Amino acid sequence: MFTGIVESIGTVSTLAEHDSSEGGGGGTSLTIEAADILADAHLGDSISINVGLAGTCLTITTFTPTSFKVGVSPETLRRTNLGALVVDSRVNLERAVKASTRMGGHFVQGHVDTVASIDAVTPDGNARTFRLRPRDRSVLRHIVEKGYVTLDGASLTITQVNDVEGWWEVMLIAYTQEKVVMGGKAAGDLVNVEVDMVGKYVEKSIAGYFEGKADAQSGMLEKMITRIVGEELQKQRQ
Repeated sequence: MFTGIVESIGTVSTLAEHDSSEGGGGGTSLTIEAADILADAHLGDSISINVGLAGTCLTITTFTPTSFKVGVSPETLRRTNLGALVVDSRVNLERAVKASTRMGGHFVQGHVDTVASIDAVTPDGNARTFRLRPRDRSVLRHIVEKGYVTLDGASLTITQVNDVEGWWEVMLIAYTQEKVVMGGKAAGDLVNVEVDMVGKYVEKSIAGYFEGKADAQSGMLEKMITRIVGEELQKQRQ
């Protein structure tokens, strides 16, 4: 679990399609230079590698004081654009949250839902507005104005949504532009998208209720709605 607040920017030093070493496991692996976040690293730790083309939760398989390696599964390569990385690509990094971590962003899993293309980048003072169009338009139902969205692993606030035309916008202030890889992107570039998982759970719970397949959570929702409606009716009678 992550917050979407990028801790550091690392650099890809090696990308191996068939890594036969113990850390590679015979599959695709990435080695990333990032000395400043490895002081408390352990084998098996989760780390969010929120690169210019993807925001994914991956497992550290080997590490040194200055770099670490992660394995990349076929599913991750299919769902994201991690395979498009090359040596010297810059990547955003965030370690998994601790109980003491400040929740400066929102709950981020590092599980990519779809890819979006940048339609336009518009300067607004020293800030920049990015308009994004998702490959899978169904994610738009989870995109709401002033809500959260994870782009390349960074937690950002949605400033505008157009469901008819199929896009949304976010704004990056000058500070954020310097701290995340997306700040250097241009129209035509791709970003990976993870929508707010809370919205997914709410949607499934409500859908289950109305389909007559309500589980315990849907039952709780029904009781809450019944109580609210009952209280309102009681007020009207008084």
